[in-house]
Formats: sequence, C-alpha cells, structure tokens
Amino acid sequence: MDQFQNPGDRAYTQRSGTDFLSCAFSKKSVRSNHKDRMNLNNQALTLLPTLPGRLEWQLVNQGESGDIVYRRSDGQAFAKIASPPRAAALESEFLRCEWLSAWQIGSPEVLDWVKSDLGGCLITTGVPGIPADELSADSLMTAWPSIATKFRQLHQIPVSKCPFERKLSSVFDLATDVVGRNAVNIDFLDPADQNTSFDQLLDALKTEVPLRTRQETQDLVVCHGDACMPNIMVDPVTLQCTGIIDLGRLGVADRYTDLALLLGNTRETWLNDQQESQAFELLFKTLGISNPDRERLAFYLRLDPLTWG
Repeated sequence: MDQFQNPGDRAYTQRSGTDFLSCAFSKKSVRSNHKDRMNLNNQALTLLPTLPGRLEWQLVNQGESGDIVYRRSDGQAFAKIASPPRAAALESEFLRCEWLSAWQIGSPEVLDWVKSDLGGCLITTGVPGIPADELSADSLMTAWPSIATKFRQLHQIPVSKCPFERKLSSVFDLATDVVGRNAVNIDFLDPADQNTSFDQLLDALKTEVPLRTRQETQDLVVCHGDACMPNIMVDPVTLQCTGIIDLGRLGVADRYTDLALLLGNTRETWLNDQQESQAFELLFKTLGISNPDRERLAFYLRLDPLTWG
C-alpha cells in the first residue's frame, strides 16, 4: 500500500496521574487561514516539477506547520512544499533524508530539492506500508518487535558519522524560545498541565537539566527526534516495520528522546495494562537496556510538547 505522510499534524492527549506514559497523538485541524492556504497552494504549483505521461501530483494534506504534501499518482514519490519562512526547516529535512538513506535502514530517498524565493520543495521516494497509528492494538503488538528492531538499527549508526546534532542544550533552548513567544500548543500538553503557565512547566524541567545532560553524554545515539506512530511505516500484510519518515528532527541525542515518544505515543492504543507492559519490556529488551529509567523517560516526554510552536 502507498505511504501516507502526515507531517506536522500531531497533538497530545494525556491522562493525569503519576505514570509517565501519558502521551498519544491525534490528527487535528489545520490552523492556517484560508487565504494563506490558497497562496501556498498557488506557490506549490510553481515549485512542483512537471511529470511525464499521465502522472500527476495529488494533494495529500497540509500539516499544522503549513507545509503541503503531494503524492505522485503512481504512489512512488511524495513532494513536500514549504513557504519561504519554512524553507530553511525543509532544507534541514532534505539534508537529513539524504544522509540517512545511505544507511539503508528504510527511509525516504531524495529525488529532488528546490529552493527559491517562493519557498522549498522536497521530493522523496515513498516508504512502503501504512503509518503505525493506523494499526489496531493487536496488529501494533505484532509489529512492535520489528519497530523496536528498526530503532535499534538507527541507534547503532555510529554517532561520529552523523553530521546533525540535537542535544539537550539546543532542545531546551528551543523550548525556551517557544515558551518565550507564548507559542506552545496547549493541545499538546497533559490536561493536568493545561492550567499551569508555560513558564512554570519549563522551570520545573530546568531543575533536571544538569542531571539529564550528564546522562546524555553517556548515551548519545542517532535519534529520529519525533518517534511517533505516524512517522513509522509498517507493511499491513506482514506487520513488519518497513521504515521511518519525517526526519526533520533527526540528530545525535539522548536515546531516551526516542524511547519516551515511542512508548508515550502508544499508551492510548493498547487495550489493557498487560499489553502496555509487554510493549515496554520488549522495547528495552530489544535495545539491550536492563534497567529502564522511568524518570528520564518522563523528562523527555514533558519537554517535547514545549518544543512545538
């Protein structure tokens, strides 16, 4: 089946309580106004390359970031269009796609990249399968070992070979900027935190930064950076993970950055506590981690919502 990319279209729904795994994602409405959408659509048409024969570009969606995604009618390629203010961010994704594809772990390959005064256009191959968030709980549990293995493969890429960094210092700076602009999307927060000021949420995390920075130095890997289920592709027949997409946040970071989102993003999918515990244990067993640090997981899960805005 064809790949369906849903970039930047994510929201958290969280349950209150002490359990750190309280994050799930759901699709939500685009907040761009109609005029901006029309302008970007018109720009997109000028950036898209002409296709031969009967092939055509089909609009897939416009993510919350404002980027527009098109699918080639044969399902073998996707185009992501960014407005001029977003072109630099899309260029970062282009560079990461180009770099990771050489490691052949299952990720989009770059077919073309264009940047102009009108914005940016990234064209990549599709990764076969369907997003993992479209799977039932039982199907996801069947796919889970291969998903864990896929992230083990990603995390085993030598850090010295990766030219991109996403260490805690820069991520916390990003959160500080988002909070400072009052740009946090409240829908991304745990409901228990939605009546707390963004500054208070950030200050609470800041007290942990020295400890988490020390831990990070001992456990740096190449991370996806946004390891939520819409960005993980699975063969719907074999239920084996085929690859990962949406690589704009890929870089060297604490491996718990990925683990927190993998576990938090599936919390609402599992049918019961037994499935949730099974997924938790299997993930850490696959990664060879004998003593999972739940407080460290909780830190990265609370930090992530403050970095989008």
